[in-house]
Amino acid sequence: MTAPLTADAHEYGLVGDGTADDGPALQKLVDALGDATAGDGQPRTVRVPAGRYLIRDKPVLWRSGVSLVGAGRGATCFALTNPGAPAQPVPLAWFTTAQHGAGRDHHIADVTFARFEIDGLGVETEEYEVLAKGLGLQYVLRGRFSDLWIHDTAATGFGCDFLQDTVVEGVLTERCGRQDPGEKMGGAGIGIGVGGWGPVERLAVTDCTARGNGTNGIFLELQQDDWVPPRGIRLTACHAEDNRYGISDWGADGLLVTGCTMLGNHVAGFDVSAQGTTSVGGRGGLVTGCVIDGNAGDGIALGNTPGPYGFHGNRVSNNGRYGYWEHNLSGGDQEPATDIVLESNDIHDNALDGIRVDAPLHEPAIFGNRVRGNGRRAAPEAQGGGEGVHCGPLLLTDERADWLPGGHRGKELTIGGGEPGGAEVTAVVTDNTATRLTLAPLRPGAGTAWPDGTPAPGTAYRLPDSPAPRAGLTAAAAVTHPYVHGNRVRDDGHPRTQVHAVWIAPEATWTGGRVSGNDFSGNGSASTRFDSAPSGGRWRDNAG
Repeated sequence: MTAPLTADAHEYGLVGDGTADDGPALQKLVDALGDATAGDGQPRTVRVPAGRYLIRDKPVLWRSGVSLVGAGRGATCFALTNPGAPAQPVPLAWFTTAQHGAGRDHHIADVTFARFEIDGLGVETEEYEVLAKGLGLQYVLRGRFSDLWIHDTAATGFGCDFLQDTVVEGVLTERCGRQDPGEKMGGAGIGIGVGGWGPVERLAVTDCTARGNGTNGIFLELQQDDWVPPRGIRLTACHAEDNRYGISDWGADGLLVTGCTMLGNHVAGFDVSAQGTTSVGGRGGLVTGCVIDGNAGDGIALGNTPGPYGFHGNRVSNNGRYGYWEHNLSGGDQEPATDIVLESNDIHDNALDGIRVDAPLHEPAIFGNRVRGNGRRAAPEAQGGGEGVHCGPLLLTDERADWLPGGHRGKELTIGGGEPGGAEVTAVVTDNTATRLTLAPLRPGAGTAWPDGTPAPGTAYRLPDSPAPRAGLTAAAAVTHPYVHGNRVRDDGHPRTQVHAVWIAPEATWTGGRVSGNDFSGNGSASTRFDSAPSGGRWRDNAG
């Protein structure tokens, strides 16, 4: 076989009729072009015309210097399937450390994957298999992944690790992690392992969309706990919606997240924690100019990090629990997070506290924020059934209700169980009007909140009471030497649901620091509530 710089896939045996197995022909072509590139140093490109190309039972082992370019999303589609190998994960292309010895000195270089679709719906493994990805490459140098649509994979859609001098742009991932119940490793839209190249990995992820994926929309994860968390990674103008977590930093240093939207995710919009394989949280990151809105749980969840971390100029709103939640998971770093900065954020209309501190902070800086109208989960318990109660795939309507709009946000709705032996089911309320509850899907990517079909008209339901107090800023852990200045922490709504501007809970300690120049007036009750008195420091010139 000759090895041109650009090869038309049809001329080398690929059919693209949706029936023939095109995997062997693609493997033969990739090997030939890879051998030629190794011989003369000139990268090659496979151009794949429009068509549906089956990759059956065996992934393609990729070679350095070989690029794959289609005719566009929805035109060129690689359909992955494994009917003859139910234990075999079948990514389109793979090259990994465990299977192929990938490493810094044995890597993939100068490759582009662009302008095609990967359909992973045909892969079903006997047990969840983390390698059942769309793309599964490790140790890529000078790579470019552009204009890809990856959907319905059993595990992570774009699951490539250790990407140096690489750009990931315009990648759309939908309903990936199909076999992941939400708690396994992987199962994300875009999952990128980091740390393999050393302390700096130059990676840009831009204009990507991750929607309805089993775990994360986008995550960065340190792959070995003795590696140095790498700097040099940027996420820009990405969108994460209806995933378990929107964007997660599980072990980078200085991650830049700019101009992203994180909407309607089930646990948190943005997450820093010990959930990754090495239980290492990110540190030194900056999140700026993002919209983090309407997530069923928290807007920002941050913990298991030594710090620093900064959040500047973001909108954090309408989330089902806290706007910002400082906490630590077991198993990860438990030391106080130092130099956490919340600056010029608009934190409003979240269900409970605007800012909640449940893990120790040292020298946090909270300044110039507008923390307003939080505590929206203010409606009392409710129950109903019978005439006027109707359910849809993602809603419950009670025509006789008169609920406080937004007052059930984040609550767990229980429905059924009224008849002897009847089973109860639960769903999370994302918002409500006076008569209608909007519900989160059963799992990311699902079109319904109900595991066993939409409940019949008139089915009984109940909603729990609301917790109190609900504050703009709550400290329920040790806070030392805080700087809290120039914030507007108030509630102008009717009714006022943000009960206090600042609440220091009984289990908290607040030591030293400075709290000055804030507007604490106009909340539902007193401006401050000290169940544990602050010690030392200065409180002065605070309105209210």
